[in-house]
Amino acid sequence: MPPSTADRVTFTHREILEVFSGVALAMLMAAMDQTIVATALPTMAADLGNLRELPWVVTAYMLASTATTPVYGKLSDLYGRKRLLQIAIVLFLAGSVLCALAQDMLQLILFRGLQGLGGGGLMALAFTIIGDVVEPRERGRYQGLIGGVFALASVAGPLAGGLITEYASWHWIFLINLPIGAVALVMTNRALGRLPTGVARPRVDVTGAVLLMAAVTSLLIVVSRGGSVLPWTSAPVLGLAAGGVVLLAVFLWHERRVAEPILPLRLFRIPVVAIANPVVAVSAMVLFAGIVFLPLHLQLARGTGATASGLLLLPLVLGMTLGAVGGGRLIARSGRYKVFPIAGLALSASMYLLLGLFAGAAADPLFSVLVLVPLGVGLGLVMPVMTVAVQNAVDRADLGAATASIGFFRSLGGSVGVALFGAVLSAGVTARLAAAGLPGLDPRQVMDGGVAVLDQLPAASRAAALAAFESGFETLYLLAAGLALVSLTLALFLRELPLRSARTDAQD
Repeated sequence: MPPSTADRVTFTHREILEVFSGVALAMLMAAMDQTIVATALPTMAADLGNLRELPWVVTAYMLASTATTPVYGKLSDLYGRKRLLQIAIVLFLAGSVLCALAQDMLQLILFRGLQGLGGGGLMALAFTIIGDVVEPRERGRYQGLIGGVFALASVAGPLAGGLITEYASWHWIFLINLPIGAVALVMTNRALGRLPTGVARPRVDVTGAVLLMAAVTSLLIVVSRGGSVLPWTSAPVLGLAAGGVVLLAVFLWHERRVAEPILPLRLFRIPVVAIANPVVAVSAMVLFAGIVFLPLHLQLARGTGATASGLLLLPLVLGMTLGAVGGGRLIARSGRYKVFPIAGLALSASMYLLLGLFAGAAADPLFSVLVLVPLGVGLGLVMPVMTVAVQNAVDRADLGAATASIGFFRSLGGSVGVALFGAVLSAGVTARLAAAGLPGLDPRQVMDGGVAVLDQLPAASRAAALAAFESGFETLYLLAAGLALVSLTLALFLRELPLRSARTDAQD
């Protein structure tokens, strides 16, 4: 049965551009905030103290944004996109102001959680709103542009964070969200007025929302803190893991018994949705291997600081933008989408394989350009296409929940990927440092502090440590190549449905 078109509202090209500009600005604010904060963390720790709790500044945001993504998607189906997006913007801005005013680490962590409550909605609703105003066949163009915005934030964030922290104060990395958010709020208030406002008497699955957020929070704490802050076999980690699994099981049982579930499980009986979400989850792991760990590798290989490493990622970002935008245009022109993630994942696997085999060549700018641009193109061909495929396969009444499922699995895969690759890199480097007679050097100190940590070592020890990290990155990239092949294998089973357009909707 084709998706319903009963509530379809037609938008002019000018109105589409207004909508796109507003939601893209809101998403840019959220995407940049994460990378800006990561760059300023050492300065925050020096100012507020309590270095041990510093990782929670990132984790609190990640937990809140990931856990609330499906909730925003479903509530936007019930109450309308405009209302939920404006709530998300206000929460994000309120959290930003409070973060800037934080007087100690505990306050900063709590307010970052509030920021994450808004950030989860900004990321999820941006893609959903594009789905409301643009038909699937043309949607790839705009989803690709949003993918380019996300790629831009990956480079602009670290650079802006370093400059603001160095020349102003870390407080301003939060306060700069205010003018951006205010403009986004005004633009979306005007542009989204014609979107459907939701059902008359929605029944909200509060129990399901609480169960899902509790389960996801427990499991994400396990993967983000296990093996680093706490041993994997410690009682807190094992307890949280068991509790998360039990809560997830109860959530799945509950969702089958309510009229308006937060995450409708019937969506996963749709073949496209059932395949697209695991493809996105594994692809996100592959993506974050590049975004998070390539800067550190390039820092160590070229002896640059953390701020400059953002510029070293420009080839990757250029490739991601070309892949996302170019892929979207080709989808609009051909009406086909399955070939693009398959080609993108094959290209990504090949480039990661080259990085794994020739990791020592990362110091050569020409080599990194020849590898990172194609790697970015491959990664850029995956996420936006999966979003278009899922939106095209579901009924308009489920558009928010289905799109949010993609965002949820992307965040979940990214979080698990960062933890997995960090653990692999740390374990490999630790073993090689011990073999080289440097058992006292903690790899995670280098992962947090960059090349400045190694600069404090004697020349011979520094060379041995660099060699250990080089070997560790080789293993990391080979693992990323293997995961790209896993995602590619899953994508082969993706069912390709005809992309709807204004013409086909009229025929329906």
